[in-house]
Amino acid sequence: LLLLCYTEEEAVIVSGLTNTDVFVGESATFTCELSHPGVKNVQWWLDGSPLHNNFVTEISEQDGMIHTLTLNDVACHDSGTVTFRAGSLISSAKLLVKGILLLE
Repeated sequence: LLLLCYTEEEAVIVSGLTNTDVFVGESATFTCELSHPGVKNVQWWLDGSPLHNNFVTEISEQDGMIHTLTLNDVACHDSGTVTFRAGSLISSAKLLVKGILLLE
């Protein structure tokens, strides 16, 4: 039995980001789950640059608690630190994009 007690202001990160390795051209997905919805100022970052929802960067949330970032068609230069911020909460993980070596 898991009992979560919190007030309106006290969201916590239930499960944070995990390091992800993908190959060039693949998609990388990061998920962060909060203890309850309604946290303000949610933002995703890659190496200190804010990310915005577009055809390459998909940002979504489910029930206000599960926040997901998907980076599509990644390239080697996308490797770096992905950071999720929600108010004062922060979770970070490394993204490693591996190249494909073609032997002829």
